[in-house]
Amino acid sequence: MSRGSSSGYDRHITVFSPEGRLYQVEYAFKAVKAPGITSIAVRGKDSVCAVTQKKVPDKLIDPTSVSHMFRLSENHGCVSTGVITDAKAQVQRSRKEAAEFKFDYAYEVPVDYLAKRIADRNQVYTQHAYMRPLGVAMMLIGMDEERGPQLFKCDPAGYFIGYHACAAGQKDQEAVNYLEKKLKDAPTSELSEADTIQMAIASLQAVIATDFKARDIEVAVVSAKRPKFTVLSDEDVETHLTVLSEKD
Repeated sequence: MSRGSSSGYDRHITVFSPEGRLYQVEYAFKAVKAPGITSIAVRGKDSVCAVTQKKVPDKLIDPTSVSHMFRLSENHGCVSTGVITDAKAQVQRSRKEAAEFKFDYAYEVPVDYLAKRIADRNQVYTQHAYMRPLGVAMMLIGMDEERGPQLFKCDPAGYFIGYHACAAGQKDQEAVNYLEKKLKDAPTSELSEADTIQMAIASLQAVIATDFKARDIEVAVVSAKRPKFTVLSDEDVETHLTVLSEKD
């Protein structure tokens, strides 16, 4: 096995290379970018919004059956970026966690607790040779009964943390750089629900460098006015796109 290359060291997930790297975990991060989709989420004063690209790979596919937005509980949902089959397995387990928590304690699961459970499970998948990491980054959005709107991101390595705004997918670093510049001028704590949605859409448009049509993106929002996780209809998305085009 040649030193300094992945030769041999990527055959088992539990084997470190001489540089201290776990190559299969790095491959999982690359799998998140493989579908060529970028997702962005922004947390405002009383709302949180997630936006992702919607790519239908075949003209024969019904577009309404293609989605990266998933409801996890009544007030929580997520946008999963990466390998869609891994995402669906992760979502199924997360829904079970949320439902069991509500059954046991009679109130909605806190977003940070659900994010921790998802991240813990992802981390376990990096410890055993008979498992592989899930090639998906999950951004959770929800309305916490005590803390208000919440945004967390879980990565394939099992790391999770709360954000004011974050991105995942092919152009995640460009999106992060753009959001950092935007949030200097307009802190997220001052954004209304409409402003939060429009900032998320505008950020994705700027990073992808194209003007979207309603069918090209998915937008999900949770707010104080409508605490239930809601995926906006094409008509609602078109309204926000029109407002953004008029601002330009």
